[in-house]
Amino acid sequence: MDSTAIPSLGARDYKSDLKPVWCPGCGHFAVLSALTRTLAFLALPKHRIAVISGIGCSSRLPAYLDCYGFHGLHGRALPLATGLKAARPDLTVIVTGGDGDGFSIGGNHFLHACRRNLDLTYIVMDNQVYGMTKGQASPTTRPDWRRSRLTPEGTGMQRFKPAAIALAAGAGFIARGFAGDPNGLSHLLAQAIEYPGFAFVQVLSPCQTFRPESREWKTRVHPCAGAPARDPATAAQLMLTDDGMALGLLYAQVLPPFESQPRLEGDDLAAIEAEFAL
Repeated sequence: MDSTAIPSLGARDYKSDLKPVWCPGCGHFAVLSALTRTLAFLALPKHRIAVISGIGCSSRLPAYLDCYGFHGLHGRALPLATGLKAARPDLTVIVTGGDGDGFSIGGNHFLHACRRNLDLTYIVMDNQVYGMTKGQASPTTRPDWRRSRLTPEGTGMQRFKPAAIALAAGAGFIARGFAGDPNGLSHLLAQAIEYPGFAFVQVLSPCQTFRPESREWKTRVHPCAGAPARDPATAAQLMLTDDGMALGLLYAQVLPPFESQPRLEGDDLAAIEAEFAL
C-alpha cells in the first residue's frame, strides 16, 4: 500500500474520547500512554488494530483507544483474541489484562496461547493485587503479604512466576517492562507487536490504592543481566533465579507461528455448515 495514502498519526490520535477511571497514580495510565506511542511509532492503521481484554482494572483499556476493541469475560481474553486472529490474520491483535484475569481464572488459556504461538501480543499489567474488587491477593502476590482482610496472615502460597511459566509453555518472546519507564516499555511493546508469533509482556504496574508499598518498585527495578537469552536452558536459569524486578527482553527465539487458513470470500456458508452435519 502507498504510505502516502495513510495520514500520519500521533499518539493522541489512537486515544478515544473516554477518560480513564483508574485511581490517581495508577500505573495503567503509563501503560496506555506507552501503547499509544508504540502504535504511532509503528504507524499502524487504526482499522487494522483490535485490542481484546477480559475483566479488571487493566481490562478497561480497550475503551480508551480509538480502534477496534472487545471487552470480554473474566479470563477469556486470549481465546477471544485467538478466534479473531484465526479468522482475520490481517489484523494486529493485542490482548490486555491483569495478573488476576490472566494468571488465575485465565491461567489455562495463558498456557495454551503460549504453546499455540498464534501471532498475538499479550500485555499483562501486573500490580500483584485484585484492584477492582478491593484488594485481594492475586497469583503474583508474595506469600507473606498481609494487607488483605481475606488473608491477614498472608496467602502462604508460592507466587506464580509468569515469565518462567510462559517459557515452559513454549512462548518464544518474553519480556518485562515497568510503568515507571514508559520509554523502555514503548520499546518493548514495539518489539512484541512486530514479533511473528505469541509475544508476552509482563508490565509491573503499581497500584497506589491497595498496594501503596508498590511505590518502592521504582527503586527496585533493574535491567536483566544476561538478557535476552536465546536458548530455553539459559532462559530457564535466568528466570528461575530472577527477583521479579528485572526489566527488558528476557527471552527471544523465532518459532514457527500457527497459521490459520482464512475463509475465502467465495466460500458458501451453507456448504461449510453441510460439512459438519451429522
